[in-house]
Amino acid sequence: MVGEIKVEGVVKRFQQQNAEEVIALSGIDLRIETGEFVSLIGPSGCGKSTLLRLIAGLNGADEGKLYIDDEEIKKPSYERGLVFQDPMLFPWLSVYDNVAFGLKARNIYKANHAEVQKFIDLVGLSDFSRSYPHQLSGGMAQRASLARALVNHPKVLLLDEPLGALDAFTRMNMQDELIRIWKERGTTMIMVTHDVDEAIYLSDHVIVMTPRPAKIERCIEVQLARPRARNNPEFLSLRSKILEILHFTGTVTEPNYYL
Repeated sequence: MVGEIKVEGVVKRFQQQNAEEVIALSGIDLRIETGEFVSLIGPSGCGKSTLLRLIAGLNGADEGKLYIDDEEIKKPSYERGLVFQDPMLFPWLSVYDNVAFGLKARNIYKANHAEVQKFIDLVGLSDFSRSYPHQLSGGMAQRASLARALVNHPKVLLLDEPLGALDAFTRMNMQDELIRIWKERGTTMIMVTHDVDEAIYLSDHVIVMTPRPAKIERCIEVQLARPRARNNPEFLSLRSKILEILHFTGTVTEPNYYL
């Protein structure tokens, strides 16, 4: 196994400043197979990002356990790469040095220096390796962030709304890039998104979460062949089904890609 995730009976609570307790996650059970692309979708504030942070090892569960390849997740690890909506590049470092940063921090750069340019090339930034973050577009900066995560060869790549700040056309192009990288690397990918179309376009399974305290309402398998057409009747039918399950409007983004 390389990159299988299991979440068993996970509960996560937070204490607010007024001492009131908020239950973010309530009894989450989930299994994600090696090499799957899975999206988490649900209302804002329902706990999608919280679950992602637990899988990353950045926070601990109050109840239940999480595993990667049957090893309990207790702390962060380079085996679980994390990409946020904000690329969070170091502004004083070039693209090359941003991507190399993790290898240098782990003292393995000398033995793996060729990997840096390899992953810069993989995300399509070959001509920008010496550029600085302020010289990059939003999409290019997010590509650099992806390369920085992938250079560590993570078993699992965790994506917290990585395309949410991009314009529609850049976002669609980046979705295709994610699929290309996923197919080439075979990395398990788990993505938080508010965009139903994006979830269907990218995923093998779409996990629909309830409002807080969050539980898993439904796990929907997406059996559409790739590449997927957003105006395909089966795509639109699945979209309507997921929106119906969500039981609300106004929170989930509904881009008119097909108009």
